Amino acid sequence: MKKLRRYLLLGAFLTLCLPQLHIQAAEDVHLNDEMINGRSAILIDGTTGTVLYAKNPDDRHFPASITKIATGIYAIENGNPSDIVTVSKKAREVEGTRVYLAEGEKVPLEKLEYGLLMNSGNDAAIAIAEHMEGSTENFGEKLTAYIKEKTGVQHTNFTNPHGLHDDNHYTTAADMAKIAQYAMKNPTFRKIVGTKRLKWDGAEWKTVIVNHNKMLTNYEGATGIKNGFTDQAHSTLVASAKRGNTELIAVTMMADTSAATYKDVTTMLDYGFAHYETKQVSAKGDAFANKDLYLTVPIGATIHRQMKGTSMLEVQVSTGEEYYFSREPSQQELLVAQAERQKEKEQAAQLTAKAANTLPHILLFFAWLFLNVFMLAYTVRRTMRKRKAAYQQTMRRRADW
Repeated sequence: MKKLRRYLLLGAFLTLCLPQLHIQAAEDVHLNDEMINGRSAILIDGTTGTVLYAKNPDDRHFPASITKIATGIYAIENGNPSDIVTVSKKAREVEGTRVYLAEGEKVPLEKLEYGLLMNSGNDAAIAIAEHMEGSTENFGEKLTAYIKEKTGVQHTNFTNPHGLHDDNHYTTAADMAKIAQYAMKNPTFRKIVGTKRLKWDGAEWKTVIVNHNKMLTNYEGATGIKNGFTDQAHSTLVASAKRGNTELIAVTMMADTSAATYKDVTTMLDYGFAHYETKQVSAKGDAFANKDLYLTVPIGATIHRQMKGTSMLEVQVSTGEEYYFSREPSQQELLVAQAERQKEKEQAAQLTAKAANTLPHILLFFAWLFLNVFMLAYTVRRTMRKRKAAYQQTMRRRADW
């Protein structure tokens, strides 16, 4: 009986202590570059863009098929999903992974987007590019300009829609994180890259395609997005996962093997979820904000908001950090301000018109005033001359006497 009691007490002790030991162990983990195989890597908060870890994030590398993230979001945002695309000979004969499109086959653009992002179809990429911009070369130029405009990336240049090797086709881990963050905000894009299986009924290929991104089946909360490989790029992977209100995006480039890329992003995502969370600072419609505002903070941290005047929000985090958000005017406020500016312009125009109408009268008045002053001066001077002449004549007469 005493032994049983001891075992029960020991079990209760372990039950209470083990969770605390697990939390402590998680807190002690520190992510360092030696734990990441890829030559470049980055982990960001997908909502705020806050960088949580980086290894050579601005080094230039060949992206391989993660290029298709950019191609996909370009097609989704600039194309008509119901457009019918005719497959060219060039698309039919492209090397690498394909969805085995036939020359002359007619395929809806939306279906090609699934083939592009799920099965990494190089033929789908070329068909999309030629349909939208006439050629893969033109598409590369338009794609680069579009991505730079939408995401602000500075170290990316795309020459084709698929990522097959070209010395002038490059990007960075940091740029790919920004591109992925932008793309994942699009509901259609999120749906495609989050689809695990899809029936494919093509002219030459009938199958069920399985998403090449293994994170979708192997990682809790995985939401996307794309892997890639070429001999020059080695293995690349962009992965995203969401737990609770926190979504993270991890990128690894120039890794030795495909397995290494999955280990890299798993290590980064595990680290991020163990140490950080996304907290909402202000919701759209608040007195301060006209959009949702978020912060990335350490797990368990609390935040305190304080208004600074009418245009600045100060947020203090319990871990000591301070953040400031400038208030952006709402649409209604912009309309009011625009109306006020228009009213000021109209008032200024009225004053200008009034001044223009008044000017001739003012000029006439000054002309009349000048004439009167001139006549007065002339009269005074003439009178004085007459008086002087009369005085001189009187003086001469007296002298004659």
